[in-house]
Formats: sequence, C-alpha cells, structure tokens
Amino acid sequence: MNLKNLRIVVDDREKKSGIPDLLKSVGLNVEMKTLPIGDYIVAPETIVERKSIRDLLASVFDGRLFDQCTRLKEHFEHPVILIEGNVDEVEEITDNPLIFYGAISTVVLDFKIPVIPTPSAAHTAKLLVSMCSRKDASKGPFLKKIKKSPDLERQQLSSLCSLPGVGEKFAVRMLEKFGTPLKVFTATTAELSKVEGLGEARAKKIKKVLDTKSKHLKKSNQKTLHDS
Repeated sequence: MNLKNLRIVVDDREKKSGIPDLLKSVGLNVEMKTLPIGDYIVAPETIVERKSIRDLLASVFDGRLFDQCTRLKEHFEHPVILIEGNVDEVEEITDNPLIFYGAISTVVLDFKIPVIPTPSAAHTAKLLVSMCSRKDASKGPFLKKIKKSPDLERQQLSSLCSLPGVGEKFAVRMLEKFGTPLKVFTATTAELSKVEGLGEARAKKIKKVLDTKSKHLKKSNQKTLHDS
C-alpha cells in the first residue's frame, strides 16, 4: 500500500507528542492545522481525540470531557476517543478509579463514542495509519467550518468548582450573586455565607483556601510584599 496517497490532518498541539513525526516517518501525508475540536482527522467523518490517562481525568474534573463529546458528535459522524498510556496510572492519580471508568462508561453508553486504549505513542501512530488506510477514508472534505465553542462560561464555572465544597450548582449561584469569579474570590466570609445553601462553615473553608499564604511564595517576593 502506498501511504503517500493517504492523508491525515493533525492538530498543531500534537507536535510535542511525537506522533506526527512517527506518521511522517512511515510516509503518510501529514497536514498540520489548528483544529477547533479533536486531534486527528483520519477521514471526512472520522475524528480522533487523543488523551493520556492524566488528560482524561483532568477533563473529567474540570467538566471539559462531556462538552468535547457533545461537540465531536455535533460535527462528525464517527468520532473516536483514544486513551494512551498505562491504565494502572489511574490509581496513582486518583483514590477513586471509578471516576475514570464512570467517565468512559458515559462516553461509550450515553454519547455512543467508541473508546480505544493504546499503550504508547508508537501504537497510537499505528492505529491512526490503519484508520487512514480504510477504503472510505479519502471521499469528501476533511475540514469543516467549526466555530469555537463559547468556553468562557465553562471556564468561569470550572474556576469556581475548584473551591472546596463547590459544585456546578453553587458555582452558578455564586455567579448569579457576585457577577464575576473575581468578585467571588474577593468576597468576605459573611458575603459568601449568604449564597443560598452554602453556609458559614463552607464559606470559611473557601476563604481559608483563598487567603492562606502559599508555601511556593519566594522569599524575595515575601520581602517585597512586606515592604509594600
């Protein structure tokens, strides 16, 4: 098979993974672009989102994963999520591996997106080559006009959900009360405790996280802050 006739569109941010170089080394026609969703377009309706174990868990915790699944399904008939790495890592990253398996179950059963595991970048590259070499891979346009999603609201909610005891419900209530995340972060304990259902104990925990001086603060900065 002549791989030079096969085309794959790769997101620029994948360069550091080494996979684009592996694809080029076997003779594949690799086009680097900035993709608004997904990482590899292997056929007109087939897009692959590659995640390491850590990426997948991070995207579960900050709420991005299911947003990404929604957008992949909206724009491509055959999205695929590829999870690269050793699954044993899950237990090093989180005390509750069920978070990882729960997320995969949701992707497969609710979004109907297949999840394929690969152990390394070399195996990921082999899988991508095999996807590109399918008979239906060359028909139709690869790139579609896809507008970036309005991620700002999601990022605002995620920044608030990182606070102790704050889930999406409380994050929304905080924004309804204060207007911006910055005003939430600078609010007093008394002001925070007035958010419906939050209470004083949780407000105190939040203020402790926001007000406690970090051990990462460098001594030279501490002196400057003290002097000012």
